[in-house]
Amino acid sequence: MSAIVTCPNCGKKNRVPAAASGYPRCGVCKSAVPWIVDAGDADFAEVVEQAPQVVLVDLWATWCGPCRMVSPALEKVATERAGKLKLVKVDVDAAPETARKFSVQAVPTLLILNQGNVLSRQSGAAPPDVALGGRGAAEEG
Repeated sequence: MSAIVTCPNCGKKNRVPAAASGYPRCGVCKSAVPWIVDAGDADFAEVVEQAPQVVLVDLWATWCGPCRMVSPALEKVATERAGKLKLVKVDVDAAPETARKFSVQAVPTLLILNQGNVLSRQSGAAPPDVALGGRGAAEEG
């Protein structure tokens, strides 16, 4: 499973694997590219818990208006912190086991994980700096 992301430096499209060691770099200019991928129940552990860097998990639903409003801001944060942060989007309706694991009762729910451990949690829509627990939490790693 992989995603196609555009390099913010040169504009070229890059295929980014959902799970890998290190972090993705542009095949053309070698700059860090945003790591934005989807995960479900079957691959959550591999994609998120085994990631070598800080992971921002967006637990969302297709029917959720605030989720659609928060998503572009999260993608912007992932782009600004390319090489330091991995953004993983989990549709709670398609991944009920993952939603249960984190006791999701409202969407969007945002989690910051490092090596599978929850560092921060925000339920409901919030500005990115609030949702990330301030700038420091997502910059660790």
